[in-house]
Amino acid sequence: MRVIISGGGTGGHIYPGVAVAKKIKEKYSECEILFIGSENGLEKKLVPKEGFEIKLISVEGLNKKITLKTPSAVIKAFKGYFQASNIIKGFKPDIVIGTGGYVCGPVVLSAALKGIPTIIHEQNAFPGMTNKILSHFTSKIAITFKESEKYFPKNKVVFTGNPIRSQILNTNKTKSRGIWNFDNNKPLILVVGGSRGAKNINNAVSEIIPSLIQNNIQLLFVTGEQQYDEIVRKLNYKKSDKRFRGIVIEPYIFNMQDALGACDIIISRAGATILSEITALGIPAILIPSPYVANNHQEYNAMSLEQNGAAVVIKENQLKSDIFKDQILNLVNNKEMLKKMSQNSSKLAVIDASEKICKIIEELIK
Repeated sequence: MRVIISGGGTGGHIYPGVAVAKKIKEKYSECEILFIGSENGLEKKLVPKEGFEIKLISVEGLNKKITLKTPSAVIKAFKGYFQASNIIKGFKPDIVIGTGGYVCGPVVLSAALKGIPTIIHEQNAFPGMTNKILSHFTSKIAITFKESEKYFPKNKVVFTGNPIRSQILNTNKTKSRGIWNFDNNKPLILVVGGSRGAKNINNAVSEIIPSLIQNNIQLLFVTGEQQYDEIVRKLNYKKSDKRFRGIVIEPYIFNMQDALGACDIIISRAGATILSEITALGIPAILIPSPYVANNHQEYNAMSLEQNGAAVVIKENQLKSDIFKDQILNLVNNKEMLKKMSQNSSKLAVIDASEKICKIIEELIK
């Protein structure tokens, strides 16, 4: 079997593809898998680290509104389509899978027009433009949130959940905390604003670090590579400084499974992949949906968890108020609430999504 997987831009589109690829390899060790990504996406770095080959094409997202950048984006879209077409022609896949991001548009479309079976995976409760368009061409549509079903042709939709990497499920809290020398007897908060970081979240967390230290609360603070230096300068942070005992600031964490396994509470954006990992481990969450994403889909994702008692949602415009600090301190000190949130979160978990997608693959290439 030969499989092409395409998706990228952020870790949220890449890691589900990696999870599916590893499940396929587990079941079919002789299978050949090729990733196709964009030249500017994180997939260029993340996919090879996971042990898979990747080829890159020139493509960028098309904005709904016509701007000065529109002609350039259209030209790149056509260029990306022909590059993808040539890669597909050379690799001769049995199936092509798109896991989100604008890069999978030309890849999945080219494969579908060649008569190759295709699957797209929609991770969000409110679908993006790329998948809405591709849904008319693709063979099957796998969804993470049942709320997204109404946006697609019903005869193609299969509810699978969001694929998560197997190592996420095999964490050990004591071992994970040992990586960063965290105390096992003190609460630990993990803050992650997505693979690119989130400036407003970073600034808000920086402001409350003195309160966390005062209340014996530990912090693993993942800033994103672009904002790490600014945060370190702002706080005058040094790992060896005793004033910051229990506070660890990192630009990026590749072993996210250990960060998730170590924490008692997570503060994060509401991308579909991080939410799938949160629920898989039953982690109580404070979610701050990004207001800068297409169709405000992160708010739909976050509300799905809050309505089920698994998370507290805070709007980004509330970060500068005391609401943010008060919610954190109140939650950390409320063990009964944390227990209920953890239980409710676990009820939402779908941990066999990769297996379900493998079954769709097997059906399509029989």
